[in-house]
Parts: sequence; C-alpha cells; structure tokens
Amino acid sequence: MPGKWIHLCIDMQSMFAEDTPWHVPWMSSISPAVTEVAARHPERTIFTRFVPPASAAEATGMWKAYYRKWEAMTLGQINRRLVDVVPELVRFVPPARTFDKMTYSPWIDGRLHRILQSEAVGTLAFTGGETDVCVLAAVLGAIDLGYEVKLLSDAVCSGADETHDATLRLLGDRFSVQAEVLTTEEFLRRL
Repeated sequence: MPGKWIHLCIDMQSMFAEDTPWHVPWMSSISPAVTEVAARHPERTIFTRFVPPASAAEATGMWKAYYRKWEAMTLGQINRRLVDVVPELVRFVPPARTFDKMTYSPWIDGRLHRILQSEAVGTLAFTGGETDVCVLAAVLGAIDLGYEVKLLSDAVCSGADETHDATLRLLGDRFSVQAEVLTTEEFLRRL
C-alpha cells in the first residue's frame, strides 16, 4: 500500500455493544475482523469515541433536540464506562490511540486532520459503526480532505441492513476514485 496509513476504527464502544437504547446488534459479528486489523497493527490504530454531553442542555443547535430524545444516553444518565472502547479492543491501547468526538464526524474541529497530517498519513482504513451514520460521516470527511479511503466491508456494521447495504454501494460506486470497498482479508493481504 503506497504511503503511510492509519486504521481508523469508528465508535466500537460499549454503549453500542451492550444492551442500551443505542445497541447495534451487528457489532459483535464484525468484532473479529476489527480485532484482526487492530491486533496486527495496534501502532497504526486510532479508536474514535462518540462522547455525549452531560445533558441535552449542554448540547448546541439541533444536538439539543437530539439529546432531548436520547436523554437516557447523556453522560449524566449513563455509566461513563459505556463510552469506553469495547474490552476486546481497548487492550490494544497503547500503542493504539483513542480520539474523542462529540459529533458523527471526527473532522469537525480539525484536530484529527492536524494529527494525521503531522504524521504524513495519506491512506485511512475504516472499520466500526455505524456504516450509515458515523462511518459515513468519517469517510466523506476523509474524502473531502484528500485521503485515500479503504472501507473494510466485513468490519463495518449498522443497526439497519438496508441503509448499511446502500451506504456500501454508494461509497463503492459514486466515490470509486477516492474510496475502495474491500474485505479485511483483501486489505491485510495487500499490506
């Protein structure tokens, strides 16, 4: 693979893996593929964490309405350990890193882009969830910023089959110059 690359694992957190209102049942089925990439290359792995505000009142704009709907998932209501990366992956930190974000996209405040640019990263391999929400936001932002994107199709998940499948088709077809959809095995074989 040309250039320096990073495995950007999106929101593989206990709040989505456990029995919460945000539970993503598929997360357990993709966990072996995500773990395989992280285990082989922990020094190249960054785990993003979606971090809710303490309450809806602390959110901004339409996020206030979002967290009024999901008040039970604010930091003031949940056990804070639910924000952590799932146990089977947190064992890779360090050398793997975590990156906290308060929106679907990790690119909004520019911190992640600055970190990756300082490390001369040109390619991002994406895993995690949800394919049609946070993964999609992260991939589209990466494309806009000029990164080469590798989306590992068997290492991303969603709570909705139809939009998961549609997102993989969208990214593979409409963004084929900037993003490649491939399996974990294909990605690791190329390394």
